[in-house]
Amino acid sequence: MLDVVIVGAGLSGLSAAQQLLKKDERLSIVVLEGKGRVGGRTVTLKLPAAHGEDFWDLGGQWVGSTQTHVMDLIQELGLEVYPQYTEGKKVLHMGVSDSQVHTYTTSLPYCSPLVLLDTTIFLLCKTVSVNDPMSTPNALQYDSMTLQSYMDQHVWTNELKQNIGVCTRTAFGMEPSQLSFLYFLMFAAAAGGLLPLLETTPGSAQESRVKGGTQQLSERLADQIGRENILLGSAVTAIEQDGDVVQVKTATNTFTCKAVIVSCPPHLAAKIHYTPAVPTERERLTQSMPMGHLIKFIITYPTAFWREKGFSGEIAVQPSAVCPFSVTFDATSPSRNPALVGFIASEQASDWGTRTKEDRRDGIILSLQKYLGPEASGFIHYEEKDWAREEFSGGCPVNIMTPGMLSFYHPSLRKPFGRIFWAGTETATLWCGYLSGAVQSGQRAALEVLGYLAPETLSQVEREVAEASKNHAVPRRTWASNTLSQSSTPLVLATITLAATLLLSQSQLSRYLIKQAFVFLQRAGLKH
Repeated sequence: MLDVVIVGAGLSGLSAAQQLLKKDERLSIVVLEGKGRVGGRTVTLKLPAAHGEDFWDLGGQWVGSTQTHVMDLIQELGLEVYPQYTEGKKVLHMGVSDSQVHTYTTSLPYCSPLVLLDTTIFLLCKTVSVNDPMSTPNALQYDSMTLQSYMDQHVWTNELKQNIGVCTRTAFGMEPSQLSFLYFLMFAAAAGGLLPLLETTPGSAQESRVKGGTQQLSERLADQIGRENILLGSAVTAIEQDGDVVQVKTATNTFTCKAVIVSCPPHLAAKIHYTPAVPTERERLTQSMPMGHLIKFIITYPTAFWREKGFSGEIAVQPSAVCPFSVTFDATSPSRNPALVGFIASEQASDWGTRTKEDRRDGIILSLQKYLGPEASGFIHYEEKDWAREEFSGGCPVNIMTPGMLSFYHPSLRKPFGRIFWAGTETATLWCGYLSGAVQSGQRAALEVLGYLAPETLSQVEREVAEASKNHAVPRRTWASNTLSQSSTPLVLATITLAATLLLSQSQLSRYLIKQAFVFLQRAGLKH
């Protein structure tokens, strides 16, 4: 009998396996993966480039200095990171296709004074407890509406609505009308706020990239764990618990073990047949967590012509019938092979995903010519990956929660079921949806298993981590009224502070003012 079977050989599942073996190398572990490779939602390809061939990521690619779990792993595995290129003008094109195209050089685009006053949504992220989202002021109301419906009621300016729409499409692969507003706030809170999701500055989501690609993380973990313990092409179809024994079944084999970690995305975990059936709360939650839709593309060039013309390569665009992508960034490799990376997201992905690869490529090139110049047509190679077509992924970058899921079913996302333990970046409490969240969740699930199989191997702090998910309380549901109850005065004052901050977005004073705004919220009882 095996000690542990892990479902999924992505970064979360392999991090769980590594953590288990670090704590007790005697444990017998098997990792089952449906795909023919390790890495999950990371994949690194060698593509034609200006100086031969080079490596680029067609899946998750960015890391940041505040993402401590993945940064520690990168250092442990002997890998290096390099900063995302940001120098030069950035392009912003909101509104209809013939509206004015703006450029800016700061970390955030220029906004009118009215927009800067319309920033309450930034502060609300700081009122959310990621571990207990239902303790957030107005939690039930926020979870009963979508991000779009909140903006329709409380955001004054179309400019801010459009900018948040771009953020939503690239961060979730979803439209603002598709996800719970409370989930949006929780996701941002897990990253330290909304600004870190948007920026490429130090500490943000797009701060750095991994030399040689992020799939190396999973490849090197697989080497540590032992390739013989990882079975590819082995999709799990059923998990049966009977007393102290668990049977994990694939199409061709049955594995008997003492505990299971399911690390695949929630919508795929829902397709496994469980005996006995998982609790109703867990089943309903995973059936209502759709996966985002992203098509990622890489275009290699003979020269970084955009840099020569004073552009950073960063473009943010409102969806349109003529421009496929939402955002692009400079993707020049450490070996100085010039490239651009971009994303066709959400509604655009659904539309352009039905067309041919050549149609998407031509639409992208025409748009790049519009924003960066005619040199965009002289590319070397175009490569893309539609994650919705990837078997055992079914989309990217993350599963989201629709309205009502946090209110009624959130604890079941991490709460173990018998000898089944749940991992995956969606279950993380820090940088949920990112590579670092995958690592954190895998390590946490491993500690939960060890708390059951070998508690003597855990420190007191680790025991507390292992127990936390088991003791997750049923959410508190209180309708104080049908209107939002929080006092407007502290939010207005703090919003004015943040507005002033955004006007000075690159200065040290801005960071000080942000901290003061959040201190004000805390004293007003609006921040946990």
